Amino acid sequence: MTVYIIDLVPIIIGMPKGLKQTSSVVAIGFGVDETAANTFTQASVDLNLSPLDREVFVVLAVNLDPFTPDAAPTTDSKVESSLTTTSQTGVANLSNSNCIAASGNYVKNGLATFQSMGSETPPATLEYIGIIATNDFFIQVKGDGNTNARGMDGKLYGYRAVADADIYAALVQSEVLSA
Repeated sequence: MTVYIIDLVPIIIGMPKGLKQTSSVVAIGFGVDETAANTFTQASVDLNLSPLDREVFVVLAVNLDPFTPDAAPTTDSKVESSLTTTSQTGVANLSNSNCIAASGNYVKNGLATFQSMGSETPPATLEYIGIIATNDFFIQVKGDGNTNARGMDGKLYGYRAVADADIYAALVQSEVLSA
């Protein structure tokens, strides 16, 4: 007699190899306000990951919503923001390997407004957009040409996973050494 054991755990299409999902998809809200007008400000958001269990956070999507800049006549103003896996000294852009998302709102001559976004989830052909291997992520904001302090709100979507030992070591080393 042959006995077949069938695993009833759902298979996630596109699950990164060497990772096992341990939570459902969660949404983490965050925000940061400038300490003074036109001043770079950074905040840290704790994910409460367990390094002893080799826990990581698989990022599925990010939404950054920088505040609207001032619209003073004949003045250019902006509010730029980013989300990174490591601490930064300024707002990061997507060319930074630790930057998961970046966004900015701009006002030209106090009249025309536009937004630059690298903050929304890329096309649906990607299974995930990043993996955070350390315990927290960082959010940055900086305005320019504003009379009042500005800020940014956002949401990070993803799930917790446990990594194989060699994968975990590589992820942590890559994240920390590229800071």
